[in-house]
Amino acid sequence: MVNDAWLALLQAAQPSPHVWLETLKSYGSAEALRAETARALLALGLPAEGVSKFHSPDQALLERWGRWLAGPNRGLVTFGSPLYPSRLAEIQTAPLALWVEGPDHALLAAPQLAMVGSRNPTTSGRETAEQFAKYLSARGLTITSGLATGIDGASHRGALPEIGGTIAVLGSGLDVIFPRSHERLAAEVAARGLLVSEFAPGVEPQKFFFPQRNRIIAGLSVGTLVVEATRRSGSLITARWAGDFGREVFAIPGSIHNPLARGCHLLIRQGAKLVEEAADILVELASQLQLDLAEPPLQAAHDSSDEGGIGDDPAYRMLLKALDFSPTTIGDLGARVQLTPAELSSMLLILELEGLVEALPGGRYARLGSKKK
Repeated sequence: MVNDAWLALLQAAQPSPHVWLETLKSYGSAEALRAETARALLALGLPAEGVSKFHSPDQALLERWGRWLAGPNRGLVTFGSPLYPSRLAEIQTAPLALWVEGPDHALLAAPQLAMVGSRNPTTSGRETAEQFAKYLSARGLTITSGLATGIDGASHRGALPEIGGTIAVLGSGLDVIFPRSHERLAAEVAARGLLVSEFAPGVEPQKFFFPQRNRIIAGLSVGTLVVEATRRSGSLITARWAGDFGREVFAIPGSIHNPLARGCHLLIRQGAKLVEEAADILVELASQLQLDLAEPPLQAAHDSSDEGGIGDDPAYRMLLKALDFSPTTIGDLGARVQLTPAELSSMLLILELEGLVEALPGGRYARLGSKKK
């Protein structure tokens, strides 16, 4: 449960949360920071108005936030807590906390790919986004986007039913869905994926909030894919954040006559990876995904047979033994090895990248007879 020190800190930190973040890092916790006197906090260079709010917060606002947090599947993931995503914590402008709503807050730590693009895409662009998101989510990548119309919405819809799921990062409080036309989609994401925002409940969207939102989308993800975008699209801001954070940037090319391809072409000229099919992304991210996903969720007895690569790990050996050469569903595999669908999906993605397993239509997998080159 979130304590009052954190809620008071979030009140105090507006509108300059990054100043407070650096101080929080040195103290280690909101409780330790609040134990300091106002004079000591002022001596650290913190703003006087914020220090006053920190020690004397608006109690009515604390109560409203508390009531929202008491709702089902809601929470506040604070910087430094076990659930705070390590990838996001790496960036200099990391948010102090994330308000979240969804059945599994640990999804924040899943390997994620940001997918962004035009709010008014072509029919082909929308279909491409949905197909890419479905393919990648089915192989264990969580698709993260901003719940906007167009490419964002198509990406969420494609990923939502698959094992990797989807995260929607909002530029408003989680109780203020924008655009309103996506209220139903937001409800579906909250029920099966995760809604995320650095803005507290009740905060209305503002134009300058969306570039801030975009840095979180890029910061959570191992890479960003731009599907369709003009040269002035906000999607290029997300791609720029990704590049600044040292993350991969991907872009799908299009016709030279399509203005919605020009932003993607600009990114490619600037060094973004050209993508023609969804599998290209897995190939490019293979080494990074192995770093993120290769930690086995269980230990098993060592087997003397030699599969090579990640297949030498005992946990992966157990999974390979349980996997038939005939197509097998994740549900059947889970019953054999006592792993959750999320654990299985991550491990199967690694085995597929290693050429030991083949993903088949219908969410089924088959073991390959020899390592696929």
